[in-house]
Amino acid sequence: MTEFKPPFDPAAQDETRELRPKFNADGLIAAIAQDVETGEVLMLAWMNAEALALSIETGRATYWSRSRGALWVKGETSGHIQDIAEIRIDCDQDAVLLKVRQTGGACHTGRASCFYRVICDHNLVEQIDT
Repeated sequence: MTEFKPPFDPAAQDETRELRPKFNADGLIAAIAQDVETGEVLMLAWMNAEALALSIETGRATYWSRSRGALWVKGETSGHIQDIAEIRIDCDQDAVLLKVRQTGGACHTGRASCFYRVICDHNLVEQIDT
């Protein structure tokens, strides 16, 4: 398993060519899944160091479930898998962007994206796909 080196100071972190993810106090990093073809944002999840390393090594999106306290490979039980086309990390390396080929819905509700509601006047309105 890959062990990541600790982050540099902020200025060096922004310019390094080394992967040095900045995990939060809980040992997690935010991971956004985006459809590689359409650019649609599908979901936000969390990764620990092992999930990030497995995602890099296997090409399958692997996350850390905060509620279960365990790793989960997206689609392992549902069949709604995320094959990774590209992994990006933001400037200070505290967020990951997975560009994926999604099979089936990305949301646990079965919807294509977890972002299916719009906030309108402090209420949630379901977005109808057109």
